[in-house]
Amino acid sequence: MGIMSKILSNGENHSTEDYVELDLDDFDTARGEAGMQVHIAEIGDQRDVIAIKDAVYDGDFVIADITRLRTQDSTAEHIIDELQQVAAEVDGDIVQKGDDQLIITPTGINIARQKLS
Repeated sequence: MGIMSKILSNGENHSTEDYVELDLDDFDTARGEAGMQVHIAEIGDQRDVIAIKDAVYDGDFVIADITRLRTQDSTAEHIIDELQQVAAEVDGDIVQKGDDQLIITPTGINIARQKLS
C-alpha cells in the first residue's frame, strides 16, 4: 500500500468506480502562489534528509516514508533525531505515524496527537 493510499484511506477498500476522473482543462489553473507546499518524501539513508530539511526551513510541510529505514539501525535513530532538531529550530512539529511515516511541519504548525472522530 503506497503512502498516499495510507493517508487517504480510512481502512475501506475502494474501486475505480468510487472516483471521478478530472480534466484539468475544466479548472482555472491561474491560481496565486501558495504560501506552503506539502512534499512527499522517502528516506532510505542520510542523503535523503538534506532535501527534507531544506523544505522545512523554507516553510513547507513534509510527509516522509521511512519504510526503507531499518528501525533497529542507529542511522534511523540519528535521522529522526536530526529531523526533530530541525522541527525544534523552526518552531514546527514532528510526529511518527506508525512504523512507516514521519510528518514534519514548519514554523507555527502543530500536529494534533488525537485522531478526529
